[in-house]
Amino acid sequence: MPAVRNVLVVGGGAAGAAAAILLAEGGVTVDLVDLKPDVAALGSGITLQGNALRVLRELGVWKKVEAEGYAFDTLGLRAPDPAGTLIAELTDIRTGGADLPATLGMYRPALARILIGRAAEAGARIRFGTRPAGLTLDGEVTFSDGGKQRYDLVIGADGLHSWTRRQVGVDVEPEPVGMGIWRTFTRRPPSVTRTDLYYGGPAYIAGYCPTGPDSIYAYLVEDAQDRSRLSPAEAMATMRELAGAYHGPWDEIRESLTDPARVNYTVFESHLIDGPWHRGNVVLIGDAAHSCPPTLAQGAAQALEDASVLAELLLREDARTEDLWREFTGRRLDRARTVVEASLQLARWQLAHERGDVPGLMARVAHLVAEPA
Repeated sequence: MPAVRNVLVVGGGAAGAAAAILLAEGGVTVDLVDLKPDVAALGSGITLQGNALRVLRELGVWKKVEAEGYAFDTLGLRAPDPAGTLIAELTDIRTGGADLPATLGMYRPALARILIGRAAEAGARIRFGTRPAGLTLDGEVTFSDGGKQRYDLVIGADGLHSWTRRQVGVDVEPEPVGMGIWRTFTRRPPSVTRTDLYYGGPAYIAGYCPTGPDSIYAYLVEDAQDRSRLSPAEAMATMRELAGAYHGPWDEIRESLTDPARVNYTVFESHLIDGPWHRGNVVLIGDAAHSCPPTLAQGAAQALEDASVLAELLLREDARTEDLWREFTGRRLDRARTVVEASLQLARWQLAHERGDVPGLMARVAHLVAEPA
């Protein structure tokens, strides 16, 4: 018998949906709530490394993800010169195993739709536009619609600024990294068949990732600024101006920036709960427990790994003992810490305009995550 009979998952992102799928398939009664009216309504693109694809295969959604995304095995480095000169083409490590691609880009709302659909198919009861209004450490939840229920376990997968984390008294909050990122989702030039990164010029990084046969998301990383006062048209014009320093495929990408609704700006933040992620009958996973700048593109992968390991332990054991929680912490904390610290080191090197051992650092993390969590 599993260690839990009924579970509430707070948050319908990658971590929450993955936990709901695995637990529901294991015979656990699962409720999933999310404040948003539609979890797949917002977002641009997402880069999924091989270790994320490994979990998506475990969830039974890999074929759908493969069909909607764009897979590739190399990374290009280009110069911020008038030709966008290709400096190097690097073969990525297939961290999910030899039978999965190294990397896959896809439209983030499409991934959300696939995962939520799979959770519903597995038997999870899903309610959008609903959130907890009260929570106790013994798992009693009061909902925003006035309902109340006690759960064996509450899984807080409600993101970077997690309500659940604050409710259970964890006083760790994300802190700014010092960088901001412009993102857009637009049509794919035929020349874009993988991620290329440009270092230098007015942005720390100018890059793009194919997300499907006809689409990409492109991004520019700059010093963090308050861009909130810009109108959508001004935001688009600002991104176009910053992109003007980059050429090669960027020339076509820049010309396609005509829809202000497809442009967004966020600042990088990071945090890590450096200790057990559970309090009583509540556990935090994904961005609720740890976050980092996307310099290694490991955010979604680490969230999916959290869900996979947690579900494995809850379905394997017949009670929620301290041994179960020690194993969960032992398998997840150091791995997440390594990814967070490496992602921050890459950002610090860029902010200081320092030439660090970027290939060596990236290779060390890739070899780490190539081993299953």
